[in-house]
Amino acid sequence: MITTFPGESTEYRAARNRLLEDEIALRRAMEAVAVARRALPPGGIVPEDYVFQAAGSDGAATDVRMSELFRPGTDTLVIYNFMFPRDRSDDRPGPARGRSALLPLLESPCPSCTALLDQLEGAAEHVAEHLSLVVAAKAPLPRVLGFAEERGWSRLRLVSSLANSYSRDYLGEEDGDQRPMLNVFRRDGDAIRHFWGSELMYAPTDPGQDPRHVGTIEPLWNMLDFTPAGRRSNWDEQLSYPGHTDEFRRSGPSEA
Repeated sequence: MITTFPGESTEYRAARNRLLEDEIALRRAMEAVAVARRALPPGGIVPEDYVFQAAGSDGAATDVRMSELFRPGTDTLVIYNFMFPRDRSDDRPGPARGRSALLPLLESPCPSCTALLDQLEGAAEHVAEHLSLVVAAKAPLPRVLGFAEERGWSRLRLVSSLANSYSRDYLGEEDGDQRPMLNVFRRDGDAIRHFWGSELMYAPTDPGQDPRHVGTIEPLWNMLDFTPAGRRSNWDEQLSYPGHTDEFRRSGPSEA
């Protein structure tokens, strides 16, 4: 198949075809990694049935064990460690509105985690057809649920890990600071085993790169990779963007 776009030069087409070969190779490499990941031998048995706090059917805080986080009919559980509170070195502005705006900066949520969860909120309903997705934060449950309401998250299931050692045991905590680890667990009979964790976060990076340990599920950064400017090394996600956040919230379909 010969692909061309209006007005392109022969120089552009030759370069684009060479790039296409690289993109095909990348696709093959990504699939090969996925195949190798699925072929991992059984991981370690989870050392305890961690007790989290979650909202019960009546909205009140209730204890829920890790084994209860698996939705009926699913044998795979994905837990994202939400950095709430944020890293001590993170000086980006905190929430601009709501009760979360009253929190001391160091007790407020991580803007980068928040950006990822904004994106996963849209995918959660589709993901639920295949697995159980849970977001765990070290903050008290009322803070977590309050912030979720302020962000408009209604599909994500959020729990508090404040009273257990989950984040520390599964590389979501380092020297007292939370880390944005994503871990996958699988039922194995009556046991729960760890299947995979985003350990790329702790691997050495090339100059100018961030860890990209969950990069393949982030539409934001992958979208920027398609553009002429690419990822701006001097830019980080924020909890709000004055001047256009409210515009996006108003930009729904007009009434007839």
